[in-house]
Amino acid sequence: MTPVSSLMSALSDPTRLGALQLLWDGKEHCVCELMKRLGATQSRMSRHMGVLKSAGLVVDRRDAQWVRYRRNPALSRELTTIVNAVVAALPAEKRKKAA
Repeated sequence: MTPVSSLMSALSDPTRLGALQLLWDGKEHCVCELMKRLGATQSRMSRHMGVLKSAGLVVDRRDAQWVRYRRNPALSRELTTIVNAVVAALPAEKRKKAA
């Protein structure tokens, strides 16, 4: 799968898109926060975050029992531009929920 195909596949799920929207602020977020904000179980959130990580969109680090995620600072400029456009295109009420 090409990087763009992988990106589009990762963005095709509402939960992954919501997680990416939260992470796109550039800060690090605990998986527990993502679960709460997106209304997802731990196993569901882990599966979705694995897809985002495989697509190269996020990086993680273990912090005791939790995993913390943030946007991948090494993501190519081209892919960053695509994600920026997708996040900007979300309806205003969705952007507010993620904030």
